[in-house]
Amino acid sequence: MSDVLEQPLAEMPVPPAPPARRKAGWLSTLQSLAVTVVIAVFVITFLVQAFQIPSESMENTLLIGDYLLVDKVHYGHPGLWGAILPYRAIQRGDIVVFRYPVHPQQHFVKRVIGLPGDRIRLDDRHLLVNGRVVQENYVIHTKPGFDHFRDDFPLTEIPSFNTEPRWWEQMGKLVRNGELVVPSGRYFVLGDNRDESLDSRYWGFVPRENVIGRPLLIYWSVRSSRPQNDDASTQDDKLSHFMYGVIHLVQDTRWDRTFRIIR
Repeated sequence: MSDVLEQPLAEMPVPPAPPARRKAGWLSTLQSLAVTVVIAVFVITFLVQAFQIPSESMENTLLIGDYLLVDKVHYGHPGLWGAILPYRAIQRGDIVVFRYPVHPQQHFVKRVIGLPGDRIRLDDRHLLVNGRVVQENYVIHTKPGFDHFRDDFPLTEIPSFNTEPRWWEQMGKLVRNGELVVPSGRYFVLGDNRDESLDSRYWGFVPRENVIGRPLLIYWSVRSSRPQNDDASTQDDKLSHFMYGVIHLVQDTRWDRTFRIIR
């Protein structure tokens, strides 16, 4: 019997892979990465886009710190894809993301109140569309007191200080019997937080081509609980702000809003 110990199979030296096989492995990895990048670019470009809510104008439907995925397909023009993709027309009550008509590089999110041809009026904060009162259980009012331009819209006598001059000139031509008539290819939008929303009352209609899509999902929501009176909060220190967010990520996340479908 030989005294030489046999080396376990797991410890046997593995011969190096041939150069051709190593090259093929790298090519396969690069191809998989390229496919992933292409799919991601396609999804971001044509299907969904991420947005963050920066203001209180859509409270309590959407809160500051909500991160949204916006469905860019929903309101697309059907064409040849109509039989495959779920296109549909914009409807009253829909929440839409759009390019701000005054500064198209900015994006706004509001609720569609008036469709082309609709007659719009606010009477003591109550919305009337085509002469009928609309029940809006999503609307909140956060400011005490009464603002005639804001709450008795449209008024053509005295503009609000927030009103765009061009819109003020145009609005007077579109009012009939105290109601604002929505032109063809345009939409009238309002924020759910009616007292804190810079919307169609102040700058006019949203052209159909400015509509990007429909908010689909809140994939994350975070509240800002960073102290406002300490020294760190007075410095423009992005690293400090980032580190604070990382440390307080769990406690600042609104878990009850994460992965919430937007309606």
